[in-house]
Amino acid sequence: MTFLLLVIIYIAFISLGLPDAILGSAWPSMYGALKVPVSYAGIITMIISCGTIVSSFFSHRVIHRLGTGLVTLISVAMTAVALFGYSFATAFWLLCFWSIPYGLGAGSVDAALNNFVALHYQAKHMSWLHCFWGIGATLGPYIMGLCLTSGLNWPSGYQVIGGIQTALVVCLVISLPLWKTAQKNRSLETKRSNAVGVKEVIRLPGAKPILVGFFCYCSLEATTGLWASSYLVLARGITAQTAAKWAALFYLGITIGRFLAGFITGKVGTKNMVRGGQVLAGLGIVSIMLPLGNQWPMLGLLLIGLGCAPIFPSLLHQTPENFGADKSQAIMGMQMASAYLGTTLMPLFFGFISAKVGIGLYPLYLMFFVVLMAIMVESVNRLKSRTP
Repeated sequence: MTFLLLVIIYIAFISLGLPDAILGSAWPSMYGALKVPVSYAGIITMIISCGTIVSSFFSHRVIHRLGTGLVTLISVAMTAVALFGYSFATAFWLLCFWSIPYGLGAGSVDAALNNFVALHYQAKHMSWLHCFWGIGATLGPYIMGLCLTSGLNWPSGYQVIGGIQTALVVCLVISLPLWKTAQKNRSLETKRSNAVGVKEVIRLPGAKPILVGFFCYCSLEATTGLWASSYLVLARGITAQTAAKWAALFYLGITIGRFLAGFITGKVGTKNMVRGGQVLAGLGIVSIMLPLGNQWPMLGLLLIGLGCAPIFPSLLHQTPENFGADKSQAIMGMQMASAYLGTTLMPLFFGFISAKVGIGLYPLYLMFFVVLMAIMVESVNRLKSRTP
């Protein structure tokens, strides 16, 4: 039963990644049909991000009341409905409307599944699950592109991916008894969790630095991915076509790194995986900064991706160990909210800075988040090492 449920979770992570990157691939076809400026894509992503942050922040109470399995089912169903809503949208305001359930569903399911895996499965599965999310995020744009190049249109792409999400909903309905059986073995997970409020979570030893650590990690990942091509073109004089290919090395590094991390984590431990990842990311940033040949930024982006790979899954898996099984869901939701906040705000903030100072600040901006993250995470490690 435990194995069957794990298979369901792996499928869920692929499915969760499917819709995350399709707006970017579909938008060149969408904005003209909807008669809006190309910049309006930012409005859609902001609405989704806000919904994700809110639902992550309050996910603890919802999961305590309904359980992980039912919350996952409802969240995926909301995403499926939103995707079909996108496909029938004939005006921009309808896209904005359907972005609300999309964002709200994404935040809750992320917090629910990450905490469930951290409590019930080994650390290697957390790395592999997030690797499978990357596979889904890669397949999403491919499916959309296939629809566009096959003579179909962007609504068809959303309908195909919405259909895949609907199939997952059916699987989740069938698997509900498995979730309940698994959670009975972790009665502490829900027995005392209702006593943990937001103020109590913030006062937990190590809560504040770990929230800053998650904020820094996602700021690093999102800023690296969004501005890599622009930096290579404007600061290093690389052609736009070549820069686009090199920027993809960052995401390739994350996907390969998380696959490999699953084999290594059990031997070296999650804390050392985080430390190693931070060192690799720092070396990658230094490679980008070196005033040498243009092959060094290519190597740097790959190293940053490989470094980022184990950090997020390892930090997530440490949550029950650091804060207790009874409080892990509450702190997990806040960790995810903090992470999404970094993803939403810090790449945008760098855009404002680069307009004033210059995009050459890119490596230093990334290094700031690596250093601050390392300081915050090590402060939690020291605190927990002194706690019996």
